[in-house]
Amino acid sequence: MNISPTIYAVGILTSILGVFMLLPALVDLNYGIQTWRVFVSCGLFTIFVGGIMVMITSQNARFTISVKDGFLLTAMTWVVLSFFSALPLYFCHAEYGLTNSVFEAVSGITTTGSTIITNLDETEPGILTWRALLQWLGGIGIIVTAMSLFPFLKVGGMQLFKTESSENEKALPRAAQLAASIGLIYFGLTFLCAFSYRVVGLSMFDSILHAMTTIATGGFSTRDASIGAFEGTHADLVAVIFILLSALPFVLYIKALQGNTKPLWNDSQVHTFLGIILTSAVVMAVYNILKNDAEIYISFRDAIFQVTVIITGTGYGIHNVDQWGMFATVMILLLMFIGGCSGSTTCSVKVFRYQILYYAVKNQIKNLIHPNGVFPIKYNGRPVSNDVPISVAGFVFLYFITFAVLAILLLTTGLDPLTAISGAATSISNVGPGLGPIIGPHGTFAPLPDISKWILIAGMLLGRLELFTFFVLIMPQFWRDR
Repeated sequence: MNISPTIYAVGILTSILGVFMLLPALVDLNYGIQTWRVFVSCGLFTIFVGGIMVMITSQNARFTISVKDGFLLTAMTWVVLSFFSALPLYFCHAEYGLTNSVFEAVSGITTTGSTIITNLDETEPGILTWRALLQWLGGIGIIVTAMSLFPFLKVGGMQLFKTESSENEKALPRAAQLAASIGLIYFGLTFLCAFSYRVVGLSMFDSILHAMTTIATGGFSTRDASIGAFEGTHADLVAVIFILLSALPFVLYIKALQGNTKPLWNDSQVHTFLGIILTSAVVMAVYNILKNDAEIYISFRDAIFQVTVIITGTGYGIHNVDQWGMFATVMILLLMFIGGCSGSTTCSVKVFRYQILYYAVKNQIKNLIHPNGVFPIKYNGRPVSNDVPISVAGFVFLYFITFAVLAILLLTTGLDPLTAISGAATSISNVGPGLGPIIGPHGTFAPLPDISKWILIAGMLLGRLELFTFFVLIMPQFWRDR
């Protein structure tokens, strides 16, 4: 078994992560905070380890990977980078301990947004910068992986998105061009978002860091009150706009830059995604108005914000929605299982899988009525191969089975049902805050037992790896056939 190419690639990515650790060091140095030394030490150590991995495998590494190599590379990348990302947190704050440091790092790099830090307003700017950087790097990593690798691994129907247009033409001829275009768009959206936050009144520091976590749909904030700390600045509206832009397929932006804007406006997934957000926000706002006699404008504004951040997995908070009533609580829990569009920074099941399942069920009903009829499934006007609905159904089934197992495991650790169920949902869907007084929008995950946090860490990684990427690795056949 030759795993040299995988170790070689992971070594390169680990070294790059070490270089990024130097940026928070510069921030702390600028503020005169001594923790800059920790970031420099951790960065150099990470670069050193990554360099060793590259050197010991460089002569044996092939520069092409098979599908099986792709599974191993994807899983190793997220796991290894997550643990190296925890080093600055662990050595800057010994009181966090290993579990909390790994939890915060995994939550960051998977763009989940759950946190164990209880005093963000007093936390060093270097730590805040590192958290935002982790989410920003994780966000672009998710897009590149989803668009470049997952389609060919057939992870739950992702083969629909092999960066092809409706005419089956390659959006870009080479992976390098694809990654460069994604990076340009990603950086451009981040710049525009930071500029918009600055215009509505946020400081330069808050604007840059919130821009990174907004575009990554991660939701880490610099304040304990999250976006609610900037009430009166219209920061919530800026967040909604750029979260929605980040939740759309980035391949459509690439095509738009090439002069073909039609797919961006006509994509079925985009229409369904925006329709779900609008409908859910209206229902939640009307419910809040009728039940709590809330002001109409404020209710609709809060509802569109809350629905947007939950469905996209952006862990921002603004108000305690638990006070809106049980209907709103259940609705938020359901929204956690939807997600955004494929090829975006968002999380969870994703809209296109529900669409494929809907078309499959619809066709099954037609076949029952007309047994001799032929009803091909089409998506965005293109026929869908027979293996796609099966792949999607398998993914959704595995997703909810995994969620149920995580919830049961959390219950056995002593958590109450609401915390356990919402915790399982928010981890596997990479949403961020859960529900209830402990892990809700105004709580943290710090009070949970360590064993609960490790279960949640596993859930966050499973959700980000799209499940199949991990489960295939624990099959004996994967290793025997290599």
